[in-house]
Formats: sequence, C-alpha cells, structure tokens
Amino acid sequence: MGSPVKNARQVALRALVRMERTDGFSNLVLDGALQAAGLSRRDEALVSALFYGVLERRLTLDAVIAVHSKIKLKKMSPEVRNILRLGVYQLLFADKIPPSAAVDESVKLTRACRQSSASGFVNAVLRAVLRDDNALSIPKGTSLEQRLSFRYSCPEWLVKLWLEQYGEKDTEGMLEAFVRPSRVCIRVNTTRVTAEQLLERLEHEGIEGRRHDYLANALWLKNAGAVEGSRAFQEGLFHVQDPASQLCCRALEARPGEKVLDVCAAPGGKAFTTAQHMQDKGTLCAYDLYQSRVQLIEDGAKRLGLSCITARVQDASVPQKEGEKADRVLCDVPCFGLGDIGRKPEIRYKMPDLLANFPPMQYNILCVASQRVKPGGRLLYSTCSLSFAENEEVVNRFLSEHPDFVPQPLSLPQELLRPCDRGSHMATLLPHISQSDGFFLAAMTRRVETNEHS
Repeated sequence: MGSPVKNARQVALRALVRMERTDGFSNLVLDGALQAAGLSRRDEALVSALFYGVLERRLTLDAVIAVHSKIKLKKMSPEVRNILRLGVYQLLFADKIPPSAAVDESVKLTRACRQSSASGFVNAVLRAVLRDDNALSIPKGTSLEQRLSFRYSCPEWLVKLWLEQYGEKDTEGMLEAFVRPSRVCIRVNTTRVTAEQLLERLEHEGIEGRRHDYLANALWLKNAGAVEGSRAFQEGLFHVQDPASQLCCRALEARPGEKVLDVCAAPGGKAFTTAQHMQDKGTLCAYDLYQSRVQLIEDGAKRLGLSCITARVQDASVPQKEGEKADRVLCDVPCFGLGDIGRKPEIRYKMPDLLANFPPMQYNILCVASQRVKPGGRLLYSTCSLSFAENEEVVNRFLSEHPDFVPQPLSLPQELLRPCDRGSHMATLLPHISQSDGFFLAAMTRRVETNEHS
C-alpha cells in the first residue's frame, strides 16, 4: 500500500481500491487502512463515512457515473473508478461536504495516486453530475425491481428475491434500513455490573448510552468510536452485540446449572450472552472449526470473567461419539449473511450462485446438532440471513424428517416481530421492524417419549 498518508480521502480511496482488488471484508480492510494512516479521530470518522458510504451506494453511484461519462467504468483504472465514486457520493449523499470541495479534492486525488492524466476527465464528469438536478431521478418505464435497485443500490436479483418472499412494503422497509447509519449496541455483562452502573461508567468516559426499549441489558451507544479502547470494555463489563443476536440468546432460554452447546460459536458473542443468562453456572461448550477462532472465544470469556464456558475445536458438520446430551443446543449456522448488509455492505455484491451452497450444509449441521439434544431439550436454529432457502425451508425439512422434534413457540417481544411470526416457532427479524440486523430463528424441542435414534 506504500507509505502512510495523512489525507482522509486518500485513505478512503486506498481502502476502496483494496476492497475491489482483494474482495476482502470491509471491516478488516478499513481497520488496516486506519491503523496504517495514523489519522485524527475526526479524520478517521470521515474515512469511515466515505468508505462505507461508497460501498453501500456503489450500484447507484455507478449508474450515475455511466450516464455522465463517455468512458465505461470497466475501462477505467480501479483508482479512477473509485475516485469518481467518492466524488459522486460526496456530491449526492454527503450533505455536510461543499460541492466545490468534493470536486477539487477528487481532482487532487488523481495526482496523489499517480493518475494525473485523468484529472481533467474526473473534473468534467463530477461537474456534469453537479449540474444535473435530476441525477438521482429514476427513468420512466423502469420496473419495481429496477427502481428499488437504483434507489437503494441493491442488485436486482436480490430485490426480486425479497419482493417474492417478503412483499413490497417489507422489502422497501429493510432496504431503507440497510442504508441508514449503523448504531452500536452492547450487552451488559450482568455477572459483573448492572445496566445502570455501566451507563454511569460509560458516561464518565465520555460515551453516551441509552437503554434498549425491549432488552433489559442491551444499551445503544452514541458517538462511541472504537469502544474496545474504553476502560469499561477492557474490564470486561460489556461486549458488542447486535440486538438480533441478543434476542437469539433470549430465545434459547438457557438457565443456571444447565448443559448448553453452541456448535458454531466464534467469535463467541452468543456464548457470552448465554453464559450470562446462566449466571455463569452450569456448562457451556462452545465449538468452532479452527483453533484461531476458538482462541477468540477463550479470550473473550477470560476478559468477561465467564468461567462456565469451555471452548474447543470441533467440526459441527461431523457427528460426535460423545454420549452426553445437552439441555440446550444453539445451532447458529454459517450463512450467506444477507441480514448483515447494513454493517457489511459488500455482502450485497456476492454472486447469487453462492446462495445455493448454504442450505445443504446448514441442514446437515442442524441434523448433527440435533443428535446432541436430550429428550425434553431445546434446539434453536438461527442464521443472520434473509432467504427462505436458508431459513424456513431448512427448518421445515428438518421437522418433516425428524418426528422426534416438535416446534416450540419463541418467547420474544411481540413488538419486534412481524404479525405473521407472533406466537410461532419461527421468526424473521427484519431491520426496520426489529431495529436490528436481519436475522432468522426457529425453536424446537425433542420429544420426551421418543426412542433415541438419529
């Protein structure tokens, strides 16, 4: 990446080019860019806003650029392409940045990244966009899928899928939620502190927080920055966790003294919250496929002071010979991740063909996990995705082929659920309704009178 740079836009540009060339994870790419740059906190905030803003709006930005450029996007160098995206994003979506600064700084970027020959071209395209009062107008005659795709920068295949499965109102609701600024939610470590005590501690550190409306030990943070640097975090008084994952742990209904398994546990957030529900009493076995990921669980449990958690390497897709059954088994399977688009905008650009790879794997993991549930025990299946194929279809197939399991109603705040999910054993958390990531969960119980078989 070359020598460190001090200009926020240069850092954002480098990160965007790296994303395009490596197909990396946005949070890791951004973290690496910020660490290398050594910017002020204010400039770091600008880099994050520009970087995630361009990723979120990329399809819309590209459509606008295509209208105003004689050169096709694919013919441009990655640097010039992303300079234009940054410039157009600032012109159309960044209200606090003067248009003149957006244009001038973009032209300067061409020189900073040795693309000086493109400075006139970049200037011309951005000024053409600036003169166009209808740059974000949707052409007449376009379909509903095309309109939503352009407005919310979401691929048409995905818009179509959601329209078919969730309807127009909920599809547009969650598309709009995915482009809103994301908020930080934390889970109070109730084995060490109360929510009120933690709010006071955070206030002393200059971090503003407020309680979640429906989750007693969840707090929203405002202008928190990198919360991992706070004293309260380092002392193990909380961990960062989206409300959807906290609701998942609530639905597991783990109690003190029980044996609980989390079969796909890394990085450990759900295991930590579940252990706190158990008051750190009992046994919680947290498994994952790689030692490096198991280490994340161990480190987190140590920081939070949770002694009931045992983490170790185990492949959730392979049946285990261990005979002991658990009271609760959480099966939070790997997935396409469509519910995480609000925090990881690059997910929307995944190839749709990849979606078909997940349901067979998810079904297999669910079947293997079910073998570990004792009679009368609870099995909870969850994903952070929003597709019937990964969610309802996997659960319905499992229940039809495993008569020793029966649906179990979910105990969740009804206000956070779609009307069709209230009182059901399955629920899809949509971000505009639940104020969380998109998420799916389903609860089942193993019949007490069943003969043990798999």
